[in-house]
Amino acid sequence: MEILKRWWHSPIKYSHIYGIFSVIWLLIVSWIVFLWHLGSTSLVDETEPLFAEAARQMTVTGNWITPYFNEETRFDKPPLTYWLMAVGYKLIGVNEWAVRLPSAIAGIALIILGFYTLRYFGFTNFNSKDGSEAKKQRQLWVAAWIGSALMGLNLQTIIWGRTGVSDMLLSGCMGSALFCFFLGYTSEKKNNQLIFNNLSAVINEQLELPNKWYLLFYILTGLAVLAKGPVGIVLPGLIIFCFLVYVNQFWSVVREIKLLWGLAIFLVITVPWYVLVILENGQAYINSFFGYHNFERFTDVVNGHDAPWYFYFIIVLALFAPWSVYLPLGIMRSRWWQYNHWRKQPRQYHLKIFAFWWFVCIFVFFSISVTKLPSYVLPLIPAAAILVALLWSDAINQAQSIKPKIDRGLLISVIANLLLALLLAIAFYVSPNFIGHDPAIPKLSRVVAATGLTVRGAVVWGLMGVAIAFCLTKIKYWGWAIVANLMGFLLFISLVLVPVSFFVDTHRQLPLREIAQDINQFHQPDELIFMVGFKKPSLVFYSHKPILFFRKKSRYKEYWDSNKDTIQSETSLVIGREKELRKIAKLQPEDYQQLSQHSVYKLVRINNRPKFMSKPTGKL
Repeated sequence: MEILKRWWHSPIKYSHIYGIFSVIWLLIVSWIVFLWHLGSTSLVDETEPLFAEAARQMTVTGNWITPYFNEETRFDKPPLTYWLMAVGYKLIGVNEWAVRLPSAIAGIALIILGFYTLRYFGFTNFNSKDGSEAKKQRQLWVAAWIGSALMGLNLQTIIWGRTGVSDMLLSGCMGSALFCFFLGYTSEKKNNQLIFNNLSAVINEQLELPNKWYLLFYILTGLAVLAKGPVGIVLPGLIIFCFLVYVNQFWSVVREIKLLWGLAIFLVITVPWYVLVILENGQAYINSFFGYHNFERFTDVVNGHDAPWYFYFIIVLALFAPWSVYLPLGIMRSRWWQYNHWRKQPRQYHLKIFAFWWFVCIFVFFSISVTKLPSYVLPLIPAAAILVALLWSDAINQAQSIKPKIDRGLLISVIANLLLALLLAIAFYVSPNFIGHDPAIPKLSRVVAATGLTVRGAVVWGLMGVAIAFCLTKIKYWGWAIVANLMGFLLFISLVLVPVSFFVDTHRQLPLREIAQDINQFHQPDELIFMVGFKKPSLVFYSHKPILFFRKKSRYKEYWDSNKDTIQSETSLVIGREKELRKIAKLQPEDYQQLSQHSVYKLVRINNRPKFMSKPTGKL
C-alpha cells in the first residue's frame, strides 16, 4: 500500500510505472469492449448481414465498385466498410470475425488516440497556478485513463463496436480525424493572423506541407466520407469552424492547415470511387445515395425512423449511462459562455472547449435532422467522454488537497449516479414482468427469467450503488465513485451484456443459421427460395443463395401472378412460421412438404402449380 502511495504522489519519477499501467489498462478495455467473443455469435438481422453479404459478393464477382446484395444493387453506403470486410474474408475467411473486425479496430484506434490526446492536453488552466508539476502530471494521467475507458465502456460504443456496419467505422475515422486536428492545432508554434498584402508569400506558404497531424486529419476525413458519405466531412468541418471562430483562431488555422494540400489529399481519397460508381450506375446511384440516403434522411422521415425533438436527450442519457449523469456538470465546467477567457488561453488548454463544440455540433445537427436513429449520435461519445473525464480528473486532484472543499455540483451528480444505479438494479430485477412479445421467441418473459441474467444485472447495479453510497461518506472518498463505476461496468459487460448476446443468438439468430444450412442441403437447381412474414438477410449470407422476401400477402400474390408462367422449376422452398405460411402463402399442411424446423421457422417445399394461387382465401 505504501508503494502505491509513493507511485501515486510521484508521477514524474515513476512515469514508466504509469506508462505500463496505461498499456495494461488500454489492453483490458479494448479486449473486453471490442474483441472478447467478437465472432462467437451469428450476424444480427437486419442490417449487419446486408453489409456482410455485399462484401462477400465483391470477393465472388470481383466487382469492387458497385455493392450488391441479393442480386440487387445496394447504394445505401459508400464502399469502405465493404472493402475492409472483403479484405478480412481474404485473410481470415468468410466469418463473423471478418465482418466485425473493421468496427472493432476503428473503436480501438479511437480510444488509443483519445488516450494520447488526454495524456498531453487533458487539463484545464482555471486552477493552473495551484499545485505542483507532479499534481498536473497526475491529472493528465488520470484524465487519460478515465477518458479512454469512457469512450469504450458505454452501451453505444459496445453495440456498434461489435457490429459489422458502417457506424463505428464512421465514428472511428471522424473521431480520430478530430483528435488529429487538435494535435496539429496544438503543435503549431505560430499564431499569426493571415496577411493578404503579400500574395506570393501566402501562395508559397500554402504549397508547403502541413504538419503530420493535419495530414492525418485530411486522410481520416477522406476515409470517413468513404465510410458513410458527405456527413464524414460536413460534421468535422462544422465542429472545427465553430470552435475556431469561438476561440478567434480561424484565420490563423486557415493559414497553417494548408488547405490546398488538404483539398488535394481529400479529393484523391474520395473522388475516384464516386466517379467510377456513377459511371457504372448513372443517375440511379445519384438519386439513391445522394438524394434518398443523405438529403432525404436529413429533411424527411426515411423508413419510418421519426422521433420527437428530445429523442437524443433520451438516447444519450440511456446509452451513455452511468456517465451521462455527469455530462450536464461537465458541460457547465467547460464555461462555454466565457469566450473572452478562452480566447486568451494558449492552445494546449483548449481541449475542453473543443470537446464542448464537438458534442454540441453533432447533438444539434442530428436533432434538427428529421430522420433519427440512435446510432447517429455515436460520433459525439468521445467528446462526452472527454468532458466527463476532465471533470473527474480535476475532482480527484482536488480531493487530494489537505482540506478538500465540498463541490456541490459533483455531490449532486454522484447522488444522481447512486439513484440511477439503484433504479437500474430494480429495473433489471422486475424486467421479466414487462418484457413484450417477440414472434421469434415464444414465452419470451419466461425464457429470459429462466436465464438468471436479469438477477445478475440487478446484483451488479445494486453493488455499484452500495459502493457509490460508501464513497459519499467522506469527501476524500468521492473520487473513488468513478472507480466503482468503471469496475462495476466491466462486471456488467462480463456477467450480463456478453451472456445476453449469446442468449439473443441462441433464440433469434441460430435457428436462421440452421435453416440456411438446411437450404444448402435441400435446394435443387433452379429452385426459388422465399421467406414470408419476415425479412432476414442473414439467410442470404449463410446460404450464399438469393432469397425473395415477402412480408405482405399482396406482394407475394403479385409476384406469383406476374411470374408463374416463366418459373422453370416445378418446386420452390419457402421459409416462415406456421402463421405466415397460412396467411401470406395460403398454405395448409397438405400443400407442402416440411423439410426442417428450427424454433418457430419452418423450411417447406411447395409445388409451383397454377391452382396454388387460385385457391380461395377463406377465413384465417
